[in-house]
Amino acid sequence: MRISVVTAVYNGASTIRDCLRSVSSQTHPDVEHVIVDGASKDGTPDLVRGFPGRKGPFVSEPDKGLYDALNKGFRMATGEAIGVLGADDAYESPDVLASVARTLERTGADSCYGDLLYVRRDDPSRVVRTWRSREYRPGMFRRGWMPPHPTFFARRGVYEKHGTFDTAFRIAADYELMLRLFERHRISTAYLPQVLVRMRLGGMSNTGVRAMLRKSSEDRRAWRVNGLPGGWGTILLKNVTKLPQFLGRP
Repeated sequence: MRISVVTAVYNGASTIRDCLRSVSSQTHPDVEHVIVDGASKDGTPDLVRGFPGRKGPFVSEPDKGLYDALNKGFRMATGEAIGVLGADDAYESPDVLASVARTLERTGADSCYGDLLYVRRDDPSRVVRTWRSREYRPGMFRRGWMPPHPTFFARRGVYEKHGTFDTAFRIAADYELMLRLFERHRISTAYLPQVLVRMRLGGMSNTGVRAMLRKSSEDRRAWRVNGLPGGWGTILLKNVTKLPQFLGRP
């Protein structure tokens, strides 16, 4: 099974080496790393082009933002399964993609996901939050659940049938996509009870109160555009259920 990992980056020279090293060191024998650069000005394109052992398409050109860039990467990807890895982030171990491939092949599921560690931006060895997920059952999104999106992998056919990121969402397109796939279209999925990704803090939805309020508003809109009955109570639960993440450690 070929696995495509899609990374969107803009001016990521300070962190993208960790991302590149993480993907290139995977033990799974067929990995494609698709990198979409938004015409960075800090030397990122040269770092990507010169990184030894990287396999996969690379493009550097202006785009319309993160989700537009990721959609472009999805169109470039040739793998049977596709995942997203942030330019600031890294896989927890060299065996992550091998575990993903085994899980998809063993279960025959449309998708899979695992656990996530949030780490310090200046020191990825220091864990700040631990996101332990659990097995999905229909309706869990209404109780505030969602899978950690950086750990999510889906088969190519899922995106061909149900679409990719809705770029009308500026900060919560990942939530809308998974809500659409899990609750509206009821794709099958499998849970890997292991840490798959270390994610540096500092993403678009973690940069202050205003960003969190905007994200909550977009989360609520995601339910409406999909014709699903989630209300503000669901969005409140989504935020409240994150609190235990600050208490656990792997």
